[in-house]
Amino acid sequence: MKKTTYIFDLDGTLLDTLLDLANATNYALRKNGMEEHSIDDIRRFVGNGVRKLIERAVPNGSKNLRFDDVFTDFRSYYMEHSLDATKPYDGIPEILQEMKQRGCKMAVVSNKMMAATQELVAHFFPEIQVAIGENEAEGIRKKPAPDMVFEALHRLDAEAETAVYIGDSDVDIQTAKNAGVPCISVLWGFRNREFLLEHGAQRFIERPLEIIGV
Repeated sequence: MKKTTYIFDLDGTLLDTLLDLANATNYALRKNGMEEHSIDDIRRFVGNGVRKLIERAVPNGSKNLRFDDVFTDFRSYYMEHSLDATKPYDGIPEILQEMKQRGCKMAVVSNKMMAATQELVAHFFPEIQVAIGENEAEGIRKKPAPDMVFEALHRLDAEAETAVYIGDSDVDIQTAKNAGVPCISVLWGFRNREFLLEHGAQRFIERPLEIIGV
C-alpha cells in the first residue's frame, strides 16, 4: 500500500507568520508616508503572494506611484525579520516528526517569496523534503495554479493519486482542485470555517494531530 504524500501550505497552516508579515508591511508603508494597517487587515490581505499583499495595503494598489518603493522595502525588511515572531502552530513539529518516522513524503508549496519559503522551512521543519515558493521566473505559476503542487510531486517522485493538500485558505482549496488532489482545510489558520465553507471547503481538521488520519 502506497503511503500518503502530504503537500502543505505554509503561512497559516504550518507557521503563524502574521505578525512578521504585518510588521514588514507597516514598516514599508510608514517609510513611504502611508497609513499603516491593523493585524486583521493584514490577515485579510495575505494568501495570494507578496505583490498582491502590497497591492491591497497601498492606496490605489499598483497604480500608486510609490508602489514599487513599498514593495521593495517590504521584501528587504521581511527577509531580515521573517524569524522575529514567526513560530510553528502548537503540535505541528511533533506531528511532522511522526510523519517522518512513518516514512511519509512531505512538501511545502507557498505563494511566499522562494527565498523566504526555503529559509523558514529549513529553519523550522528540516524533515520536510521539498519547499517551493513564488518563482515565476522558472515558469512555475503561483497558487491557485497547480504548478507548485505538480513540481512538488515531481521532486518527491510521488503520484497525485497518493497526495493530499493541507491549507487554511480559499486559495488552497482552489489550488488543490486545480491539481486534482483532495484538500483538507485547517481551522487554526488565517480564515474561519464560514469563510472556507463559502469557498468550497469540504473537510476540516481542528488539531494538527488529525493530519495523520486524513
